[in-house]
Amino acid sequence: MSPAPESVSSATVEPLRIGPIELSSPVVLAPMAGITNTAFRRLCREYGAGLYVTEMVTSRALVERSPKSMRIIQHEPFETPRSVQLYGVDPVTVGQAVRMIVEEDRADHIDLNFGCPVPKVTRKGGGSALPWKQDLFEAIVTTAVNEADRGGIPLTVKMRKGIDKDHQTFLDAGEMARNAGVAAVALHGRSAADLYSGQADWDAIARLKDHLGDSVPVLGNGDIFAAEDALEMMRTTGCDGVVIGRGCQGRPWLFGDLANALNGSDERFRPGLAEVARAVYKHAEYLAEYYEDEFYGVRDLRKHIAWYFKGYPVGGDLRSQLAMVSSLEELEGLLGRLDHDAPYPGSPAEGSRGRTTRPKKPHLPEGWLDSRIFDASGKSLLSEAELDISGG
Repeated sequence: MSPAPESVSSATVEPLRIGPIELSSPVVLAPMAGITNTAFRRLCREYGAGLYVTEMVTSRALVERSPKSMRIIQHEPFETPRSVQLYGVDPVTVGQAVRMIVEEDRADHIDLNFGCPVPKVTRKGGGSALPWKQDLFEAIVTTAVNEADRGGIPLTVKMRKGIDKDHQTFLDAGEMARNAGVAAVALHGRSAADLYSGQADWDAIARLKDHLGDSVPVLGNGDIFAAEDALEMMRTTGCDGVVIGRGCQGRPWLFGDLANALNGSDERFRPGLAEVARAVYKHAEYLAEYYEDEFYGVRDLRKHIAWYFKGYPVGGDLRSQLAMVSSLEELEGLLGRLDHDAPYPGSPAEGSRGRTTRPKKPHLPEGWLDSRIFDASGKSLLSEAELDISGG
């Protein structure tokens, strides 16, 4: 590790409390479909403290106990506290899923996702489109909180600013969630229309924090690609913690940087190519263990390769071969061909990563924006939003 720039604040940030859970580092790993499985969470934990949430799972799939959904919420003994994120559109089904998690002791924390901007979800009225229907949002959150309270498990919500700049929901949704008894509210500073384009609106996070005051912790999400970004977000918005998504893709050590920065240390991880290679191989081993199949585990690693080696001197042919790797032995051989003396490349390895998009008009059910009240006749439409097991 090498010291960070002198401009970085050395002020220590207070621990974050979510219900009975106290986090020494106020950092939450955002659920990312196909990314934040046990293997990746395990690797991130080895670098720093925080709350590590599972991939998003639909409440309907969980109630039906589909094998994939049960695998998603599975935690290893070393994972404490255990955190699960649910996605749902029906208060009854969401309540049943929360009750199952509580009664079977499958989590220490539950988060509800109202931030998914994927068209296949929003066109059915789910995800970041749902808070527009105030009564439906309130019913889902209230039911979930009541069921979670039976087991003393804190429940939180994650959401976006709204549907687009003309149809924002985050202030009233945050207030309704607070009044329902959630333990924290997380806000991604983008709307459904924004997808992952442009810059996250940190001013919206500040507005939510100002609106809710100290009545409930507010977590900020969006464009945190370095520890310094987290410090700046907390300084400028007053938020109580941060949620990390794309910024940690290919950089599990970001959680070490965050833990150091938020606890007043200027130490930062600046891995050379040899250190990155070791992390990649360990990730592959963890994935093989998670899937109980070496090929499936290594195949799952392929999507991470470009993120890990962003900015590092790795030739095109070798990158291509790493992105098609099929076994641990093959991976070890390819990693051995890297220049293990290559140092951390600096800014080329930093900055934005993961998916980027252009703003798009949200896909919504016909007439969705005509009223803030949910028409019960549309229940069958909403149920289609839960056809998948895990969202994007």
